[in-house]
Amino acid sequence: MSLLETVSYCDFLRAIPGEFVSKLERLAQARSYPAGDVLFVEGIAHPEFHLIVEGHVRLDMHVPQRGRVPILSAGPGDVLAWSSLVGDSVMTSTGVALEDVRTIAFRSDKLLGLCETEHEIGFHVMRQLASALSRRLLATRLQLLDLFGEHAEVHQLQPELGPCSDLEE
Repeated sequence: MSLLETVSYCDFLRAIPGEFVSKLERLAQARSYPAGDVLFVEGIAHPEFHLIVEGHVRLDMHVPQRGRVPILSAGPGDVLAWSSLVGDSVMTSTGVALEDVRTIAFRSDKLLGLCETEHEIGFHVMRQLASALSRRLLATRLQLLDLFGEHAEVHQLQPELGPCSDLEE
């Protein structure tokens, strides 16, 4: 599959108007990672933003006294290394290919430069990024609900008495 076909296949880019996709395509690089490869490492700067085209990537975080702990699995249509577009390029997790993985990668500095000089492209890219992060947040919430549902009982919230609750009405 050519890069053009790969770009047009990607949900993230398919939602961006066609007149902007060609400019984004000029910045795109196809990347391949065999199973077991580390794509990026927590705490270390990574210069690229990735869109997963094929395969799955496990995201791990270092937890004191527990070591590397898997926190999420990302697959086709998901974004990786997004913090390089919204903050600095230091990764907050380590990405490990669970199987052969193909991504579309963008140098974050180049993509941000395009977004800053061509605001309409920037609007569409950041809207897609916000949508992707919203899906990631929902997945994380569901994972937490599942985790806590198995290991803790759900407590009904009780209204807390305020500082004047002992006053007579």
